[in-house]
This record gives sequence, C-alpha cells and structure tokens, in this order.
Amino acid sequence: MGFYTVLLVAHTILVLFLIMMILLQKTDSDGMSGLSGGGGNQFMTGRSAANFMTRTTALLATGFMITSLTLATIASHMGSKSIIDAPLESAAPVENSQAVPSEGTSKQPSAATPTTTSAPVAPKPE
Repeated sequence: MGFYTVLLVAHTILVLFLIMMILLQKTDSDGMSGLSGGGGNQFMTGRSAANFMTRTTALLATGFMITSLTLATIASHMGSKSIIDAPLESAAPVENSQAVPSEGTSKQPSAATPTTTSAPVAPKPE
C-alpha cells in the first residue's frame, strides 16, 4: 500500500505540471491575445523556448502514461472485488425467524409466523 500511495501522489503532481505546461504553450492563432494588451505571449519566445516546452511536455506526457499504467496494474492486483461482482444483499428476502424479547416482556415465543419480504417486480416493457 505504501508504494501505491507514493505513486498516486507523484502521479497527481505530474498531472498538475502537465496541465501547466500545456496551458503555457503558445498557440498557432493567438486570436484572443489582442484583448489582453497584446503582450500575453511574451513569457517565453523564440525557437529554443518552444523546443524546451515541447520536450518538457513530451516527457511529462510519457511519465503520465507510465504512472497511469502502473497504477492501473497495481489496482487490479489489490484483491478487492468490484461492486458489480458482489450480489445485492438488500434484494434478498429478510426473514424474522425469532424476535429477541426485551426485559419487560414475557419470554414465551409469539404466535406470529415469520414473514418474508421481497422487492417489488417491475413490469416488462412491451
């Protein structure tokens, strides 16, 4: 469990950096840059900055894929069953075989017979 938790935290941090790097990259059209004064894309300009950001994004994306597949593999071997595999316990009939008498009542069994309840059946569509 310890390795899984550490990997999950690292995966979350990796995702946040990946989102940040994608949002910082310069777009091809720059159609909305005129609304903010025109200087919105001057953070990192030039060919070297584009190469750095592209390579960093590619490395982060590769790390994201590796951690995603590793987390999926570890989670599949954890041994917990899916809720789909488990039968519905609430749909099973409930039987009241013997009521436990409280201290103030007599300890003789009641004359009532045990009752069973079941879920209502939905009509079939035609």
